[in-house]
Amino acid sequence: MPVEILTTNPLHRTAEEKLPAHFTVHKLHEAPEPAAFLAEIGGRVRGAATGSADEKLLAYLPNLEIIANPGVGYDGIDVEACASRGIRVTNTPDVLNDAVAEITIGLMVALSRRLVAADRHVREGRWAFGTYPLTGELTGKTVGIVGLGRIGKEIAVRCQAMKMRVIYFGRHRQPHQPYVYYSELVDMARDSDWLVVIAPGGAATSGIVSRPVMQALGPQGSLVNMARGSLVEEPAMVEMLASGALGGAALDVFENEPAVPAALLEMDNVVLSPHQGSATGKTRDAMGDLVVANLLAHFEGRPLLTPVV
Repeated sequence: MPVEILTTNPLHRTAEEKLPAHFTVHKLHEAPEPAAFLAEIGGRVRGAATGSADEKLLAYLPNLEIIANPGVGYDGIDVEACASRGIRVTNTPDVLNDAVAEITIGLMVALSRRLVAADRHVREGRWAFGTYPLTGELTGKTVGIVGLGRIGKEIAVRCQAMKMRVIYFGRHRQPHQPYVYYSELVDMARDSDWLVVIAPGGAATSGIVSRPVMQALGPQGSLVNMARGSLVEEPAMVEMLASGALGGAALDVFENEPAVPAALLEMDNVVLSPHQGSATGKTRDAMGDLVVANLLAHFEGRPLLTPVV
């Protein structure tokens, strides 16, 4: 009999298409009564493809062996609880690095050159009545990267191609990287024109971009959040953007997404993106393939491709 696995949300196209060829797939998100559904099939489930798994869900799945997370961030999974139960966890790193780095630069250019407002200026016929105001540019600016991991490194390379100076903050200095390291985030923000946030989510980084950090970035500085909304003290950010204490923000993530603070919708010094960092067909297909590959590796007794625990 095929191994039975659980999904809690729709997956990337390749995973949705390929998983049924190898497994019996139970879709929690299609169950009219989730608790009753889990009570019925939970004991048979040996694998899960999901980015969200807490103690409550795990309690329904006593024989769970592996969770294949369809994203790179795994803050939605109780990794400690999984480790204590001997449940393996995987994610999908590397395959999305280019896509996220690419849109990061795109959002920076859009904010610096005020492309969204400029597009509206043309569409509304205002160009005929006057030229568009002068904007900023990236060349010659200093970008501070919060989290120089796989994606952070790709962003750094692209920023250098834009003739920017790169500095970074993280838990540890990386001795073989050619960028200046800061052990204090507020100090790096003070020395940055742009602050790009690409660190992992979770309790350890919650609110790390605090009011003092944004004050250090200042009225000429711009914040770019490509990580999780939880990393930024969102009410302080909104207040500072409105008052001019913070120069601008390009945001792909929000604290309570898809809800976005209403005040941001009225601001011209922000660019808003619907958490689409890795949302390209090519990248999402690769992420789906990796979910399937990790599940197959586990149940065929082979080493996992991208283990977290």
